[in-house]
Amino acid sequence: MNSKDKILNRIESDCDKICKKIDDEAQQRCDEILNNARKTAEKEKAEVVKKTESRLAQMKASSESRAQLEIRNTLLKKRREEIDKTVDGVMSYLLSLGDGEYFELLYKLASKLPDSDGEVMLNQRDLDRLPSDFRSRLGAAGLNATVCSQPADIAGGMIFKKGNIEENLSFSAIIASNRDSLEDYINRALFEQ
Repeated sequence: MNSKDKILNRIESDCDKICKKIDDEAQQRCDEILNNARKTAEKEKAEVVKKTESRLAQMKASSESRAQLEIRNTLLKKRREEIDKTVDGVMSYLLSLGDGEYFELLYKLASKLPDSDGEVMLNQRDLDRLPSDFRSRLGAAGLNATVCSQPADIAGGMIFKKGNIEENLSFSAIIASNRDSLEDYINRALFEQ
């Protein structure tokens, strides 16, 4: 091998070494970039997973809260319906009492009024079935009253009128004025466990 070939071989060998060194450095730099990119991607992935899990937990909690609210509202609505049915049933019961029981109830209502003179107003149905001893029974209950011949616009019960003052003892007025305590009683009776 001549000196020219030796020089070329040496240059070629030096070039190979330099190329290998550059290649190794490039590979090392590439590996560093890839490792950093993997770390960054893993970190970002973890953040995305964490945010997603947090959002899912919020959505789940919100959904559960809405579901609980819907259940509560449905339950309250159903309770209200049952209470209304029961109150309507009480009214129907009162209106369907036989004449004897019905008028006994009116005498009891009359006994709650102050001893006074006045006028009792009844609906047309009650005027049509009025017992002959109605006035005397009112008197025995402590109420000296006449019966108004004009029918009152009530479903049942009576209105006591003295001058310009009226005491509404219609069943609907009594139920309305006692609605809260009736609802409490019905709630306890129907829904206590």
